[in-house]
Amino acid sequence: MKITGGCHCGKITYEAKIDLDNVVICHCTDCQSLSGSAFRTVAMSKKGAFKFLAGNPKIYIKTGDSGNKRQQAFCSDCGSPIYSTSVGEGPKQYGIRLGTVDQRNHITPKKQKWTGSSQPWTQNVSSLPTSDKK
Repeated sequence: MKITGGCHCGKITYEAKIDLDNVVICHCTDCQSLSGSAFRTVAMSKKGAFKFLAGNPKIYIKTGDSGNKRQQAFCSDCGSPIYSTSVGEGPKQYGIRLGTVDQRNHITPKKQKWTGSSQPWTQNVSSLPTSDKK
């Protein structure tokens, strides 16, 4: 699927092709910390299928428990997380943050990972009171 998106303030915009079968909710503690939420939802791009239309993100290099390094890209003005990818040269696959995707209401996660780190309440949010305001 072809998508477009960008940060909250509009400084960064992009387009990409994603694999709808590879949209994931990640519950790892790094995703919780880096998203400021209980989990992060990521749409994986096809290799070489992500490009910026405007702006350039700030890059933070995170070292995981495995020792692997990952680029974390975000807007230096509004702080919106845009993607993560491997460090180094070569074709990259980008983990695009679903909240920045314009078509996010047409994309459904297909799996969850690192559920051992999930916050217990995330599995039962349907019982919480709701509000239909945007």
